[in-house]
Amino acid sequence: MIMPIVIYGSPILRKKSFDIEKPDEIISLAENMMQTLKDADGLGLAGPQVGALKNLFVINTSPLESEGVQSEEKVFINPEILNYSDNNVYYNEGCLSIPGIFEDVSRPEAVEVRYRDLNFDWHEETLDGTVARIFQHEYDHLLGTLFIDKLSAIRRKLLRNKLNQIRKKNYIVP
Repeated sequence: MIMPIVIYGSPILRKKSFDIEKPDEIISLAENMMQTLKDADGLGLAGPQVGALKNLFVINTSPLESEGVQSEEKVFINPEILNYSDNNVYYNEGCLSIPGIFEDVSRPEAVEVRYRDLNFDWHEETLDGTVARIFQHEYDHLLGTLFIDKLSAIRRKLLRNKLNQIRKKNYIVP
């Protein structure tokens, strides 16, 4: 089922999510989120973006196959970042909850992570490149942080009018 995506301005995007205790509760949520993500041609979608304050996000890199990125679909439950690489890289990011705004954001090139899968099994791995960036972006959503928070004060000020327009036109209360 395609779910409505919560848009910038909704207070839920600024709240911290909670760990998931029972995997049975979220299987259909994860499936619906993946379907919603694909329908929106996005790369990642976190629980708060669909009105669920749960530590869960999905990624789908298939829209980037033409850029040489290997196609990957994955569900991350109760994710943690254990370690960040020292090397930061800039990449032009956008967000399904902040439509029409794309900005260069600096993030660590690689991260060591831990998460549960849909079987509720723990995994630890090192992610790099595009998948590491998507993971960090979606992980931030679980903490109530948006990619625009990582911009300089000057860039945020320059975006203020656009952000206010998004907030006024598209506000969805989950």
